[in-house]
Amino acid sequence: MNTTKSVSLREAESPSPLLLLGALLTVYVIWGSIYLGIRLAIASIPPFFMAGTRFLAAGGAMFLFALIRGAKLPSLTEWRDALIVGGSLLLVGTGGVTFAEQYVPSGTAALLVATVPVFLTVFAWITGLGPRPSAMVSLALVLGLLGVSVLARPSVQSNLSPTSQYNWYSGIIALLVAAAVWAAGSLYSRKAARPSSAILGVGIQLICGGALLMLFSISTGEASRVDWSRITPQSTFAWLYLVSVGSIIAFTAYIWLARVCSPAVVGTHAFVNPIVAVILGWAIAGEQLDGRTISGAAVIVVAVVIILVFSNRSNRAGLRGTTSKVMGERESY
Repeated sequence: MNTTKSVSLREAESPSPLLLLGALLTVYVIWGSIYLGIRLAIASIPPFFMAGTRFLAAGGAMFLFALIRGAKLPSLTEWRDALIVGGSLLLVGTGGVTFAEQYVPSGTAALLVATVPVFLTVFAWITGLGPRPSAMVSLALVLGLLGVSVLARPSVQSNLSPTSQYNWYSGIIALLVAAAVWAAGSLYSRKAARPSSAILGVGIQLICGGALLMLFSISTGEASRVDWSRITPQSTFAWLYLVSVGSIIAFTAYIWLARVCSPAVVGTHAFVNPIVAVILGWAIAGEQLDGRTISGAAVIVVAVVIILVFSNRSNRAGLRGTTSKVMGERESY
């Protein structure tokens, strides 16, 4: 009788396939669109100021929502670790992406940020937090580096000036540093103190990261150069989209999926999002979609798929499910 009751409860809690599909599409499309959203937002808003205000707004909303729902105030230790994680993931990670999109197309940025699993796999192995990469995962690491080398070269047709070439490579380096620091910060976050409420935990990370970005913007004089009269409606809408839809709505869908789906299923967005970003950048922003971009994209996506599949098949401590979780954390911001 107890067995029958347990089965009934599991069946009652099983989400409908339509609801699952809707949540997956939400994560696929919205998180794939944030790169274009960043590009449109920084068209008339300084990059670090834009990112700082965006995260403070989203984090503040999630913080208040969690408290209204009865979450306890974070401890000093939780705030300290949120500052460390927020500094890694948001100040350096997303801040680097936002900086780079001044010079690099949004689709290319998304593809290079998709190398986070590559850095994660290597760092976890070096630090002893994950197993030594298998033969297939090692192959994926080589493929990932190959894809990066393809995308790092400017298009032959671009004929960039020396200044533009400098800006291009500055953007490429910023993206790779952002991906590497994101991976390192994510590994640290696995042992960091965090509130029992997931929404509150992400909220205080957003607040800390947003505050650090604002301090950087102010200290470099960027904030003083904000010309409110020249901020376009398009940039304003993109900023609002990043705060509400990009962070809050998509994050809620991801948290729900993480509860009801396997890490392998949830992790599929790690290689779908860059494809969405490339298509949107080409269709809406007129970004170039040439053979170099397509081939580099294909190589990186294959590498990410291999890492996700073989990491989730492993029964050893460390990487099982970690890549899916970290990629989810990346896109949720």
